[in-house]
Amino acid sequence: MIDQVLFAALPYVAVVLFLVGTIHRYRRQSFTYSSLSSQLLENKQHFWALVPFHYGILAVLAGHAIAFLIPRQVLLFNSRPLRLYVLEVSALIFGITTMVGLVAIIARRLTDSRVRVVTSRADWVLYALLLLQVYSGVYVAVFHRWGSSWFAASAAPYLWSLLKLSPDINVIAAMPFMVKLHIVNAWLVIAFFPFTRLVHILVVPNHYLWRKRQVVRWYRRPAVGSQLLALRSTSERRLRAKS
Repeated sequence: MIDQVLFAALPYVAVVLFLVGTIHRYRRQSFTYSSLSSQLLENKQHFWALVPFHYGILAVLAGHAIAFLIPRQVLLFNSRPLRLYVLEVSALIFGITTMVGLVAIIARRLTDSRVRVVTSRADWVLYALLLLQVYSGVYVAVFHRWGSSWFAASAAPYLWSLLKLSPDINVIAAMPFMVKLHIVNAWLVIAFFPFTRLVHILVVPNHYLWRKRQVVRWYRRPAVGSQLLALRSTSERRLRAKS
């Protein structure tokens, strides 16, 4: 019964919340469709935290998407041990990179007072869910090896069964606890997505990739002290001219 709720019902609830929530927020609060960046408050830690996190998570998500879309080709690719080892090690490296970046993000939010003030409760919930997701993913990669193969052979058919509105959870129900936790937490992240800063993913400014280059010129007014000195020198010259 619990497996039916977690792996057959929860996915549809999460997707409905995702669609309804994102559409409602865009229509009612479109100005909040942003990452709400705190880069202006602190940039050094921001850079070294966000860069590894983004590169790592994009690579991990791309790997999941490929295994979901073309599982047979992935299994064929993994039929050679060397290629399987390279793929598994690469996935683990990107997973660890994601975790390092995420831990740095959380540490920055905790240690910098200005950044901590602008961190909402929803942000902390989001970070907790993401940390659990990344940790469980790395744990699975280390202790339940060859994930790229069993994901393509077991998890991909489960996800396709959800798309066909005919959930088949038999294989997932037999998975180890950490694998189940990883899957359930993924649905929770999707359900919570519309209420977080993650919505900025949906409005990435792709037009920057093909727009024409712009020339930017900075105009800087002289400082107040420089203006006063200029006025003073001008006044002195006028007095000398009169005398």
